[in-house]
Amino acid sequence: MISVNIPDPLAQDAVVQAKVFNRTVDNQISYWAKIGKIAEENPDLSFDFIKNILCAREEALEGQVEPYSFG
Repeated sequence: MISVNIPDPLAQDAVVQAKVFNRTVDNQISYWAKIGKIAEENPDLSFDFIKNILCAREEALEGQVEPYSFG
């Protein structure tokens, strides 16, 4: 873990968003960093597409998947 200084307006936005999405401020900033990193590495992907990929990945890790049937 490291400490990072961020501008006050960004920190205030993180506080609000963390409350909205029931996250800690640290988790909210980590979420933004993860989304930003993925977006930077994949500039052709939309935010919604990235978010859906992350949701699908977590669902798969939790076993909430069904086999696909070609038919």
